[in-house]
Amino acid sequence: MLKAFFSIFLVLLFCSIATNNINAQQKIEIKYSGFLTYDEDQYPGARILTRDDSEQVHIFHSGTDMWCDKAYYYGNENFIEAYGNVKMIQGDTINMVSKYVEYNGATQLAFASGDVVLTDPSSTITTDTLYFDRERQQAFYRSHGTVVKDSSGTITSKIGRYYMQDKKYRFVEDVVLTNPEAEIVTDYFDFYSDTGHAYLFGPSTITTEESVTYCEKGFYDTKAKTGYALKNAKIDYDAKEVVGDSLYFDQNINFSSATNNIKITDTLNNSVVKGHYAEVFKSPEKDSIFITKRAYAITVQDQDSIYIHGDTLMVTGKPEKRITRIFRNVKLYKSDMSGKADSIHVNHESGLTQLININAPGANTAFSTARKPILWNLGNQMTGDTIHLQSDTERDKMDSLIVFNHAFLISKDTLGDGFNQINGKKLVGLFNDDNQLYHVDIIKNAQSIYYFRNENGELVGIDKSKSGLINILINNNEIEEVRKINQIDGNIYPESQFPKNEKILKGFDWREEERPKSVEDLFKDDPPLELPIIKGLDDYIAEEDFFDEEALKNADTKLNYKGLKEKKKKPQNDKKRS
Repeated sequence: MLKAFFSIFLVLLFCSIATNNINAQQKIEIKYSGFLTYDEDQYPGARILTRDDSEQVHIFHSGTDMWCDKAYYYGNENFIEAYGNVKMIQGDTINMVSKYVEYNGATQLAFASGDVVLTDPSSTITTDTLYFDRERQQAFYRSHGTVVKDSSGTITSKIGRYYMQDKKYRFVEDVVLTNPEAEIVTDYFDFYSDTGHAYLFGPSTITTEESVTYCEKGFYDTKAKTGYALKNAKIDYDAKEVVGDSLYFDQNINFSSATNNIKITDTLNNSVVKGHYAEVFKSPEKDSIFITKRAYAITVQDQDSIYIHGDTLMVTGKPEKRITRIFRNVKLYKSDMSGKADSIHVNHESGLTQLININAPGANTAFSTARKPILWNLGNQMTGDTIHLQSDTERDKMDSLIVFNHAFLISKDTLGDGFNQINGKKLVGLFNDDNQLYHVDIIKNAQSIYYFRNENGELVGIDKSKSGLINILINNNEIEEVRKINQIDGNIYPESQFPKNEKILKGFDWREEERPKSVEDLFKDDPPLELPIIKGLDDYIAEEDFFDEEALKNADTKLNYKGLKEKKKKPQNDKKRS
C-alpha cells in the first residue's frame, strides 16, 4: 500500500514539474495566417506569415494577442518579428499599435518601433521606440515620448518608464507636464496615475497664470492643484517673490505658506519681509502677507533701509494701496532713527507711519507709561500716546512727525549731566533733507527745561518755563533757539540756584537703554528661536536597469540589446538631508 502511494506521488510530482516547464516555455501560437512561405537563404529557420485579403496574421502568447500584416516566426527560438499595422492587446487593459514589433516568448519582452502608441484605461504613451516587459508589466522608452493623462495633462520626456501594476510613471530628462492650469518643467519626475500625485527632483519649475514656483525637490497633486516645494524653493507672484525652506501652495485659492528662513521681496514697493512662518494670498480678490516667528520688514527710503520688527507682521492690499501692520513689542531701526511701540501701522500710498500704544483694559499707570510709543532721532527722544511719521512719497524722504497727547521731547545736555526737556499736549516736528529734525512746535500746556550755554560751551543758566506754545529751532542736532508764545511764567536760574527736585518735568522717562542701535538690537529681547524640523521628501533613488542582462544572456533571443542598457542618473546637487 505504501509502495503504491509512493508511486502515485512520484507520478503526480513529475506531472506537476512537466506542467510548470510547459508553462514556462509556452510556445508562441499562430492563430491565423493567410499565407505561409519559407526563405532559408535570407531567413533560416523562419516561417514567413502573410495576411490575406480577409484578415491580418493573428498571433497569441500567454494571454496576449497580436495582429500584423507580415511576420517572421522562429519556432526554435520562440521568437517573432511582426511588420505592418502591428497591434498587441493584453486582456482589457493594454493596447499597443506600431509599425514593427519584436517579441520573445521566453522572456516575454517586446520591442516596438515606428509611431508606437500604448494605451491603458487612463493614459496613452506615444513614442518612436518602446520596450514592453510583459513579465514585469513595465514599458520603457529612451528616445523621447509623450504620455497623455485624462485629467492631469500631457507629459513629455526623453526617458520614460511605466510600472503598470503600480500605476506609476518615472520620467527623466527634459520632462514637461502641461495642463490648462499649470506647466511643470523638471529633469526627474515620478507620477502616479491613479492619484495624480507627482514628485519632482532636481531643478523644477511649476508655472501657473498667477505664479511661478521653483524647487529642487517637491510634490504636486495634479488633481487637487496643491503641493509643496523644498530645497532652494521660491514662488514668484508678479512682482512678489516668496523664499523659504519649505513652501506649500494651493492654486485653487492662490494661497501659499512658508516655513523657516522666509524672505518675501516686493519689488514694486521696494520692500522685504522676513520671518520663519508666513501665509500669502495673491489673487484679484485678496492680496496679503501674514508672517510671524521673528518677523521683520525692510523698506528702502532715501537710499537707507528702515527695519521694523515685531511678533506678527501683516501686509495687505494691492501694491498701489499697500498697508503694513506690525503687532506686539514692535521695534524700528534706521541709521538716523529708531523707535518702539505696541504696534506700527504703515500706509505706503500716503507715506504715513503710526506708532500706536495699545493699553489693555484696567492697565495701571506704570504699565501704560512703559509701553508708550517712543522715537529716537539722533540725540532726541520723543514719546507720546501716539506718534505719526509722515514721509514725502514723491521725494522718498522723511517730511514731518506728530506726537499726540502727553508729548515729551528730551535731549541730553551736550556737556553736562542734565536733560533738555519739553512737553505738552501735542508735538509737531519737521525734518530737513538729511532726515534731521530742524523745527519743533510744542502745542498747548507747553513746559520746558533748557540748559543755556554760550559759544564756549559754558553753562549760562537753566531755563524753566510754561507757555501756550513753544517753538524750537534745531541745528546740527543742537537746540539753536527757543521761542515761547503766551508764556505764563518762567525763569533762568544759575546752576547752583536751580532746585534739584525740579530738574525733571512730570512724566520724564529717559529710556536710552531701550534704544535699538543696530539691526541686531531689534531681536535682543526675543525668546530663543526654535524652528521645526522639516522632514520633506526622500532623496531621488535610481531604479534598477530596465534590461535584465543576465536573463537576456540565458535566453535564446534574436533581440539585439547591445547598448540599450538603461542609464541611471542622479539629480545634480541633491545632497542627503540632515
